[in-house]
Amino acid sequence: MNRINQLFNSNKKDILSIYFCAGDPTLDGTADVIRTLEKHGVSMIEVGIPFSDPMADGIVIQNAATQALRNGMSLKLLFGQLRDIRKDVNIPLVLMGYLNPIMQFGFENFCRQCTECGIDGVIIPDLPFRDYQERYRIIAERYNIKVIMLITPETSEERVREIDAHTDGFIYMVSSAATTGAQQDFNEQKRSYFKKIEDMHLNNPLMVGFGISNKATFQAACEHASGAIIGSKFVTLLEEEKDPEKAILKLKEALKK
Repeated sequence: MNRINQLFNSNKKDILSIYFCAGDPTLDGTADVIRTLEKHGVSMIEVGIPFSDPMADGIVIQNAATQALRNGMSLKLLFGQLRDIRKDVNIPLVLMGYLNPIMQFGFENFCRQCTECGIDGVIIPDLPFRDYQERYRIIAERYNIKVIMLITPETSEERVREIDAHTDGFIYMVSSAATTGAQQDFNEQKRSYFKKIEDMHLNNPLMVGFGISNKATFQAACEHASGAIIGSKFVTLLEEEKDPEKAILKLKEALKK
């Protein structure tokens, strides 16, 4: 069974997933960040593939991607860094990136390399659901790679149910129709959206992302979903500390306040 399915089948709540951008702050730090996060109890990790035009991301992750590209990070190099990661890392690993570099690499080659490295799933924000269905789903399933789809407050109930029926792993519930970035709290409108999706009783588990940065936002997300994804807050701390151990410890402190 895919590790993503294993995680959610364990009936865990308050699942913490962390995003960081490969190649930032240092070119060779990817594997070290992953191992450090697992050591500190993170349940799932999203490794960002840097891209020059990350349209769904706010300034923090945009800057991280720019720095990673300047450092020399590429998809080929990333797969090389992850080649032996499964020797001592057991939690689910997801690659998050945009369609352009993946298509340049070749989608089937990309999925093959993911399997060889032990990657469990991919998130491609600019992959249209129809294109996934018609062109990419059969390839991803051949390699047991879960393609995780995003929904937003603007996604229709019909489309949410269609995504739920034709994907497997989890659904990424974007907290707002905006780019990534830390927030201090979620307003009533966002909380109502979380509850509305929860009340649809979908087959797939839900993970909330975009804006999670502290105890209030983490708890609000976990109230209506299996857990939450933290990106910008951790990327900021990693930039400040230059040390994944110090960054994750500071993040865990933030989640208590």
